[in-house]
Amino acid sequence: MQKVDYIIKADYLLTMEGDLSVIRHGAVAVTGSTITDAGTSQDISGKYTSDNIIDSGNSVIFPGFINTHTHAAMVYFRGIADDLPLQVWLEQHIWPNEMKWLSSDFVADAIELACLEMLKAGVTTYSDMYFYQNISAKQLDKIGMRGVLGSGIIDFPWKDVAQTPDDYFVNCEGLINTWKGNELVTPCVAPHATFTCSPDKYIRAKELAEKYDVPLHTHLAETQFEVAECMKRYGKPPVEHLDSIGFLSERVSAAHCVWLTDKEIDILAQKKVGVAHCIESNLKLASGIAPLPKMLKAGVRAAFGTDGAASNNDLSILGEMSTAAKVHKGVSLDATVVDSKTAMLMATRTGAEIIGLGDKTGSIRPGKKADLVIANLNKPHLTPLYDIYSHITYCMRPGDVETVMVNGKILIDKGRTTTLDQADVIAKAKAWQNKIQSR
Repeated sequence: MQKVDYIIKADYLLTMEGDLSVIRHGAVAVTGSTITDAGTSQDISGKYTSDNIIDSGNSVIFPGFINTHTHAAMVYFRGIADDLPLQVWLEQHIWPNEMKWLSSDFVADAIELACLEMLKAGVTTYSDMYFYQNISAKQLDKIGMRGVLGSGIIDFPWKDVAQTPDDYFVNCEGLINTWKGNELVTPCVAPHATFTCSPDKYIRAKELAEKYDVPLHTHLAETQFEVAECMKRYGKPPVEHLDSIGFLSERVSAAHCVWLTDKEIDILAQKKVGVAHCIESNLKLASGIAPLPKMLKAGVRAAFGTDGAASNNDLSILGEMSTAAKVHKGVSLDATVVDSKTAMLMATRTGAEIIGLGDKTGSIRPGKKADLVIANLNKPHLTPLYDIYSHITYCMRPGDVETVMVNGKILIDKGRTTTLDQADVIAKAKAWQNKIQSR
């Protein structure tokens, strides 16, 4: 028999491959950072042996969740300005606080809290848009989490991040040259939005991404304000505008996409643009509700993002799944839209695909990276169990996640962190809270 590093067993295994069938009494064999095999426990035990056998019993194994849009370091602004319209929230509260506090030290500490929260909720990969991404990359590499880190690009200088708009491109190219090819960190080019980035910035961003073959990430059609500004400046709504300058492609993941025309939905589908659906942030900021069922029907690739914890106020993909699956049923008056299998697929395989990591993660199959989650089903709110997909979408909570593996390494072991000191991370967060409150 072949020896592997881990054999992980559970009563349910969701590979998110093929017809999405459920494997009862399933197991996954892991060697190094990679999945060696997956199937029934009997089959895996008959072919492989290991010194590390994790038999989780009444549990479910599934691929790690993918958070396709966030601003991870903004977790330190969680709850700082709530119940406000987006532009007021952004321009009068978030931007001034970022101007005052954002620094390499702030990001280094905040990333630890964001990763801790996401890992404990079963998120193994996130796609980020922010500044000081070299600092974030170092933290990810140390923690062992996977991330697509978008270096932000805007039209105007920002603190010590950029003295001129050209500096954003210098920063981005530096990030790419330092981290491209890293096992865990994927650098990304991230022009902010159509109301903060002129067409030439978008074109330069695309050229840079194509030069180095890295992803592109932007906000798109998030608010009525953004649409009105785009119409005023360019005579077209945001998706049509970006299409007209040649920006859109399969390389692009676009966050929000709330205010779309039918023509724009067709453009997104035709150009194979990935959409990060951030329903909880959009609801909380009263930005609107993206036409997800219509996008899915048109063939748009859509997945889930949390946005930053400053606007959500958490980083849980389980929460996004549950909210989206229910809200879209209520809005469309159709109980069949965004069913539980669709939600789970968006949270895993499709999420990985739209951020450019579909060959690495998002499903469980031989050759992919071992990014796995084990959730405990011995809970009152998960009993009785008739449909595991339904339970994950509608009943499961972050606290049900017990074990998380990324790249073949266990980062959460029976609820305990292995690469982060939880008490220290929370103490740092409280120290920053005290500093911020004192001002």
